[in-house]
Amino acid sequence: TVKRAVPAKIIRQIRDMDLSHDSSLEYARDLFMFSFYTRGMSFIDMAYLKKSNLQNGFLSYRRKKTNQQLVIKWEKPMQEIIDKYDTIGSSYLLPIILDAKTDERKQYKNAAQLVNSKLKKLGKQIGLPIPLTSYVARHAWASIARSKNIPLATISEAMGHGFRKHYTDLSCIVRHLRSG
Repeated sequence: TVKRAVPAKIIRQIRDMDLSHDSSLEYARDLFMFSFYTRGMSFIDMAYLKKSNLQNGFLSYRRKKTNQQLVIKWEKPMQEIIDKYDTIGSSYLLPIILDAKTDERKQYKNAAQLVNSKLKKLGKQIGLPIPLTSYVARHAWASIARSKNIPLATISEAMGHGFRKHYTDLSCIVRHLRSG
């Protein structure tokens, strides 16, 4: 399996890049960081987040892949990303699905493709040896969590792998935890 995790210093480098000259690169970076801040939330789950998922300082949602309910404490860096983008008139929290009247799945897929294309460009700019994609944020979060001695079961559950799955299929977690 291709290594997909990057260390914390690379996450900080991505976070701190001045991308004000290119709004599409900035948007891709912001969604990457939002994923990282939300325990490696998958792009599809980010796309379908509703404003109603955020209540009383917690983001609560169902993971599309497993239908597992996940709850994340809302932190300042997440809010800073939300505040950068105009979603007035939309029920969605992030500007991924922009028009609820058209095919939402198609909008999500197009946005994922665009974001990953821009992330690959960012990765090349900082000299990463692997392609930077939205999935790297997920792997990086897991790898960094593991380096902080967070138990595998906790990491697995935080990522929405489901209770039974993290006991029966640790190969999935092992892939998340490979780091350099």
